[in-house]
Amino acid sequence: MKIALINENSQAPKNALLFELLIKTAEPYGHTVANYGRYSAEDPHERSYVQAGLLTAILINSGAADLVITGCGTGEGAMMACNAFPNVICGLVNDALDATLLARVNDANAIAMPYAKGFGWGAELNIEYAFEKLFAAEFGSGYPEEWAAAEKHNKRILDQVKNITHRSMAQILKDIDQDFLKETVSADTFTELFYSNCKDNEVSEYIKELLQK
Repeated sequence: MKIALINENSQAPKNALLFELLIKTAEPYGHTVANYGRYSAEDPHERSYVQAGLLTAILINSGAADLVITGCGTGEGAMMACNAFPNVICGLVNDALDATLLARVNDANAIAMPYAKGFGWGAELNIEYAFEKLFAAEFGSGYPEEWAAAEKHNKRILDQVKNITHRSMAQILKDIDQDFLKETVSADTFTELFYSNCKDNEVSEYIKELLQK
């Protein structure tokens, strides 16, 4: 899997820690990790949790990422922002059990974590354990075994519902506030990572044209 890490403004100081933990837990399974920032509180490219959701949707819908790891203070805002967009299935992950079930039962392609709420002694261990269970689980395999068929059926229905209730990502990019979109994708590190991984020419070309204006 191609995994993307995205931080919003308030939790930017934890970006380096999260990137380190992702590399430690994901790469042994053959996954690759790309860090889209925000990289620190000093990073000039600010990002709200809504922008984190938009960026998540761009990466998932274009094929530039298979899984996005994001979050905010509580994880709630980032989760809601992600789920506002087509083809993004994002759940709140507080611990290793959440990570296991979200991967196996819900076959999610994004997770949102609380990086401030409850972030006390040993918090980095809780995040590491959650990542370990997330990548150790087979996405969409179901749990428990006797419920696996029903859970896979329900996930297919959810995917169909998302296709019906949402417009295409390309159309959303054209209709969304263009200044907001440009601000979201204007970082040099974004274009370096995105263009080399994007599989949707319509989306990549639109973003290129936008950034040239």
